[in-house]
Amino acid sequence: MASYSSKMLMIFMVFSYFMLASANFYQNFDITWGDGRGQILNNGELLTLSLDKASGSGLQSKNEYLFGKIDMQLKLVPGNSAGTVTAYYLKSEGSAWDEIDFEFLGNLSGDPYTLHTNVFSQGKGDREQQFHLWFDPTADFHTYTILWNPQRIIFYVDGTPIREFKNSESVGVPYLKSQPMRIYSSLWNADDWATRGGLIKTDWSQAPFTASYRNYNAINACVWSSSSGSSSCNSNSDNSNSWLSEELDNTSQERLNWVQKNYMIYDYCKDTKRFPQGLPAECAVNSLS
Repeated sequence: MASYSSKMLMIFMVFSYFMLASANFYQNFDITWGDGRGQILNNGELLTLSLDKASGSGLQSKNEYLFGKIDMQLKLVPGNSAGTVTAYYLKSEGSAWDEIDFEFLGNLSGDPYTLHTNVFSQGKGDREQQFHLWFDPTADFHTYTILWNPQRIIFYVDGTPIREFKNSESVGVPYLKSQPMRIYSSLWNADDWATRGGLIKTDWSQAPFTASYRNYNAINACVWSSSSGSSSCNSNSDNSNSWLSEELDNTSQERLNWVQKNYMIYDYCKDTKRFPQGLPAECAVNSLS
């Protein structure tokens, strides 16, 4: 019986830790702006951000991370969302910052959202890839995952990889490996550029616009301690760190290729007009399967 009790206690502790890490927005996030337009609901299990003509709203994580595999479930603004942007991203501090972006560009009712992705290293971005999704992201929650390890960054949607950005230090491109980042999200008005290059403006009669969040999960992430200058992955020998060397297997690579063939609408690494002097150096590395 003692052995059984010990096993049950261990299961309960693991389950409790998972629930704490994945569900409780009170524990993990601060709503940083919006004057009440951001709300944490259902005992911390749900978070909403809203936008009206006066203001949008935003949040940030209490913790900083140096590498991680981080999930968030989002349900985007329904209906006529033209002009709005829902951003979900990791970002460091300073003028030479690192950043990993999911941005959802709203559209007229019935037209698809544009999922805009970007990667900044030491303040240098301009690495956009854009997609349409194979489902309606406003009808239900879907899981958006950022895998960030020393070798690569992979963007996942419901477990399907849509983009991989590899460490390209071998060709002189700085990689995101030394600056801890917080998780941010915001809902804001960007009708000067977000929908058809700014041609479609926000219809404020549809306000307030609301995006919903649940099931945040950063169990597989290295929490940064500024006081010690190290992360939990350095100090916690029990942490399962297999994701720190995770890469795409053959099946995942095939799924990535399927998404990029059928749903990618822009790739900076194919935009020779934008880069007449030659494509960015990392494009050669990232084109390798």
